[in-house]
Amino acid sequence: MELDQAYWHSRWVESNTPWDMGNACPALTNYLNQLTDKGLRILIPGAGGAHEAVWLWENGFRNFVVLDWSEKAFEGLLSKLPQLAEKHIAVADFFEYEGEFDVVMEQTFFCALPPAKREAYVEKMHELIVAGGTLAGLLFDIPLDQGPPFGGDIERYHGLFS
Repeated sequence: MELDQAYWHSRWVESNTPWDMGNACPALTNYLNQLTDKGLRILIPGAGGAHEAVWLWENGFRNFVVLDWSEKAFEGLLSKLPQLAEKHIAVADFFEYEGEFDVVMEQTFFCALPPAKREAYVEKMHELIVAGGTLAGLLFDIPLDQGPPFGGDIERYHGLFS
């Protein structure tokens, strides 16, 4: 199985999206509630339904980008926030995307990548996040080897992200 753009697009077309909680992730909104600078540049890669983007908008953040391979993934977001400008939505390959961000919100994107792409993910994050910036997210601490999702453990993550 090739985890390419066609694969992820088909998951959205078929509504086969069990990772979609239907609302913003409470752990991420708890983190976001601590941010006082509404001008921070925020990226949400593999954004899918982009519920965190709705939360950001409703809480006064206007400098964010949601990124996903599938345009279909953003239909729900655009139905909730039709006023979003193109500057907020990127249908693109994460590994080819360019920009500078203060915060990257990670919600089920890392675990969707084959483990062989994890080093490239970390390198790309170093390119996207400005010095002093933050990668905030949730990672599985369970041994899921046949995915997606793919799991991991704290030792692997420390090795990758250090």
